Amino acid sequence: MVYTDTVMIKLTVKKDRSGPVRGFHPWVFSKALTTIPEGITPGDPVQLYDESGSFIASGYFNSYGQISVRLWGYDETESVGTDFFMKRLARAGDIRRSYVENPGTNAYRLVNGESDFLPGLIVDKYGEYLVVQFHTRGMERWKEQIVDSLEKTIRPKGIYERSDVPVRNIEMLGAVRGLLRGDVPDIIEIRENGLKFLVDVKEGQKTGFFLDQRDKRQAFMKYAKGRDVLNCFSYTGGFTVYALAGGASRTVSVDSSRRALDLARENIVLNGFDPSRCEFVCDDAKKYLKDTPVRFEAIVLDPPAFIKDRRKRPEGLAGYRAVNEMALRALAPEGILLTCSCSAHLSLHDFRFLLSEAGAKTRRALAFLEVHTHGIDHPHLVPFTEGEYLKCFFLKG
Repeated sequence: MVYTDTVMIKLTVKKDRSGPVRGFHPWVFSKALTTIPEGITPGDPVQLYDESGSFIASGYFNSYGQISVRLWGYDETESVGTDFFMKRLARAGDIRRSYVENPGTNAYRLVNGESDFLPGLIVDKYGEYLVVQFHTRGMERWKEQIVDSLEKTIRPKGIYERSDVPVRNIEMLGAVRGLLRGDVPDIIEIRENGLKFLVDVKEGQKTGFFLDQRDKRQAFMKYAKGRDVLNCFSYTGGFTVYALAGGASRTVSVDSSRRALDLARENIVLNGFDPSRCEFVCDDAKKYLKDTPVRFEAIVLDPPAFIKDRRKRPEGLAGYRAVNEMALRALAPEGILLTCSCSAHLSLHDFRFLLSEAGAKTRRALAFLEVHTHGIDHPHLVPFTEGEYLKCFFLKG
């Protein structure tokens, strides 16, 4: 089905600015275009041509600001409508079904924005339900066609919208949440690597669960065996449950949200673990680390993004450095520290450097055991460095 009241707009890319477009970077900046006609609205389909008239790529008009076009295709004959989105969703689904979904795992990111050629769209699958986010005004324009396509392609029992993310403020979009199709319960039970979790998709953080940490949670199991484990910024206890599954002798989960800790406790019971081996502390994790007299044999440090934008970088770096220093002081000799950053404005190299500083400050000679970034269901295009955000280091020291 073609969006019939929309005309495909042709834009020309400057000769000396066509390299990134040809190299499959998904953003086209305003200075890369020869002209931008007046009257284009966000979401209008556009086709990009070089100055000789040869087709390069297609996408949608984003704004008259810095990012003018977000790319979603490289076929000149494609028209935009439900069939277009169904093709994109089928491709994204194939990747996840091939490498992620199995009898023990039924929750994952189905669509990861630009890297699935659907810029501005996030779709997370929780069992038989979908949670969606529309990050841009342009993608929101196609909401009806996208939701139709999700129904036809995935056939979920319900689709819930959680477009309540700060990035929407950039385009003057308000927070939107609510039921789009079918019926979605307040709490959904999912399976992940054979373990079970209760997910609050309507009120929880992000879309309810940190799906991007699945592989890191599983990797942590082998380090938890026989150890006392501290899980800071524990949320609903993902790493805690995996630590217990890995044979942890005791766990302490620290989070500022009582509601999240209540779900963490339920998740432990749901998986048949003894809650008497678990302590739950409703407190600021940084304060807990600073004040605790206990030294733990393994610590998980998975804080929220301390660097929300480039202007906050100096104070964010100081925050990461301080919390990692506190964690290292609370870590027993030869202990394991899993430390993470989900700040896009902190590179893997810079994160490594500040950990080196934290190690020097606390007189700990740190060694990498493992380095992880995004999971399989969070692919990112090779040239799209702006899409990188997650960095996780398993350290011994």
